[in-house]
Amino acid sequence: MCTIVILRRPEHDWPVLIAANRDEMSDRPWRAPGRHWPERPEIVAGMDELAGGSWLGMNDHGMTAAILNREGSLGPADGKRSRGELVLDALDFADAIEAAGMLSQLEPTAYRPFNMVLADNRDVLWLRNRAEDGPGHLEVTPLPDGLSMLTSRELNDIKSPRIAHHLGLFAAAETPDPETGDWMHWRGLLGRVSETEDPGDGMTIRTDHGFATISSSLIALPAPGLGQPIWQFADGPPDTHDYHPINDPALAVG
Repeated sequence: MCTIVILRRPEHDWPVLIAANRDEMSDRPWRAPGRHWPERPEIVAGMDELAGGSWLGMNDHGMTAAILNREGSLGPADGKRSRGELVLDALDFADAIEAAGMLSQLEPTAYRPFNMVLADNRDVLWLRNRAEDGPGHLEVTPLPDGLSMLTSRELNDIKSPRIAHHLGLFAAAETPDPETGDWMHWRGLLGRVSETEDPGDGMTIRTDHGFATISSSLIALPAPGLGQPIWQFADGPPDTHDYHPINDPALAVG
């Protein structure tokens, strides 16, 4: 159950802030964000070595794409394409609305169910493939201004223990300041481990069957003309691993 937190504030110098924890089987091989696809030189993204796609990436235009499994759909399935391909396909576009238009033409039943977020410095979109409900279509919904959270269910869905426990905490937390590199309060929440017997109550999880939080990201997208995007990455669970800027010339050091 990966988690993405988005703060949208259109009139701000940093109109989109994103925090994301990736939960996956700990033995699934992956690479930290980089330019791993020679045929797609404008893309910086984490690489899933098993299927070749990504869970989170950004292109040189500052457009960001992330994908999350929907409930009950962890891992690959026979006859289904990899959902990680869709992150790369989206990042071929400079604009979130254009990328969503392309993805909405795909056949949803070719993929297992997913939630997806596309963001640029003007628009943030939630794409939902509810293939678990039978053949349908890919739904595209603009995210509202303010704070939103998404896991494997619906947007801001308090049926998700993680959202129920943390949406209010993120809303009350001090807002990160990308200019000074101060993400302290969000970092603390991303590393919050469950205080109950249900690991899903935490933002960072560990289980006895190998499913765990294996990396974390902090992203800030600037308003047009105000600099470069910022991407800080923790290459392990954020309660025990520090965040470091992605070493890429298209990204600011923040």
